[in-house]
Amino acid sequence: MIRHFQGWRVMGRRTAGSEAHRGRFPSARARAALLAATVVTAAALPAPTAMADGTASGTAYAFAEDARSVPGATGTTDAARLQPGRTYKSTLPSSGKAYYSLALDATSNTYVSATAVPAPDATVSAVEGIKVTVQETDGSSCSFDTTTFGAGRSPHPIAAWGARESGTSRCQAEGTYYVVVEHVGAKDSAPAAWDLELAVVEEPGLAQPGATRAPQAWESATPAPPTDEPERRPGGAGFATATSLDQGVWTDDIEPGQTLFYEVPVDWGRQLYATAELGTAGSGSGYVVGALDVSLYNPARGPVEDAGVGYDGKQRSATLDPLPPVAHANRHSFTDRVAGMRFAGSYYLVVHLSTKVAEDFGDGPFGLTLRVRVAGTAQEAPAYAGQSVPDDVFEVTGQDRGAAGSGGAAGGNAAMTALAAGGIGAGTVILVGLGVWTVVARRRAGLAG
Repeated sequence: MIRHFQGWRVMGRRTAGSEAHRGRFPSARARAALLAATVVTAAALPAPTAMADGTASGTAYAFAEDARSVPGATGTTDAARLQPGRTYKSTLPSSGKAYYSLALDATSNTYVSATAVPAPDATVSAVEGIKVTVQETDGSSCSFDTTTFGAGRSPHPIAAWGARESGTSRCQAEGTYYVVVEHVGAKDSAPAAWDLELAVVEEPGLAQPGATRAPQAWESATPAPPTDEPERRPGGAGFATATSLDQGVWTDDIEPGQTLFYEVPVDWGRQLYATAELGTAGSGSGYVVGALDVSLYNPARGPVEDAGVGYDGKQRSATLDPLPPVAHANRHSFTDRVAGMRFAGSYYLVVHLSTKVAEDFGDGPFGLTLRVRVAGTAQEAPAYAGQSVPDDVFEVTGQDRGAAGSGGAAGGNAAMTALAAGGIGAGTVILVGLGVWTVVARRRAGLAG
């Protein structure tokens, strides 16, 4: 995957829910609390099958179950309004642009992430991708960001983000702003409309002025990857169903064309390191360029870093470049992987195996190993002047850590669907689980109101 970014300041840079639910949509802690309270015997549950718009295995993307459908307008006049704290499902045309609007105050930072989901059998080029721009009403840009498929030329979910940040030299007024999403670089492919998932989050300003320069020195050496006994942890099929991980060694199976989503809680002051390893092939020969891709996204679903590796049938690994400790002042850096580490919360590891692997080495599945390390001492959060929207998207709690350690299952809502499909037998579900289910449903109804 290739990233092109012009960021949050005047000087640019380039580098190669219920409707009110939170940015992770739903949260790891909500899933973990629900699943922990509901004790289900293994016999009572069928094998994992379909999740909303996605599957536990295969290439389909799992959109947020509570995402609201919204049209992408062909111009600013009819642009639908997006609200912070909500997720949306839309469509990106094969040509042209999709417009949406925001109503912003003068003090908050607002981030909009767009995930493009091409069909599994789509033909894409290396330079093809998605571009997100946030604009003022006079047409000037606050930021733009482009993500392309890169050398792997394999269709899979990719995301780019845009922002309106307070305290800079532009885009400071309260009022209407526009989000422009476009399909770029498609001249060498057979372009088709893509599904879109849009996520909007709001970060308050600081109560007192903070540092205006990114930290200049931090531990940039990559430590040895963990060598713990591997534990199996199936990945999710989308941001909304990402499986929680803690530090350790985790394994899964991955098929050509499949994309797996994981989330790792990273607190203020801590550093994240990650390596993805693709196991040996049982048969076949050849070489696939860009076979394995691992991408890191921050809690606002903003791209931070990615790494890729080719495949010749032998074990191969892709390691993210060293990342700085999470710090509010990182946003002032002119390097993507530093600026992206600007807030605490759940960081997403997204792993994709190219469709072209099947041509040389068969349909698999292939063994995948993730080695995750979270180093450093947690620090106090910055003194924000208000609450984020959603209110817990930029923090890490004990429940988040518990979900990561216990493997907060991907797609908690899917688990409930499977439970309903399999029937609730006597003794298979503790009644407290039903109580938690009711409380969660009532909380969501209250948020939506």
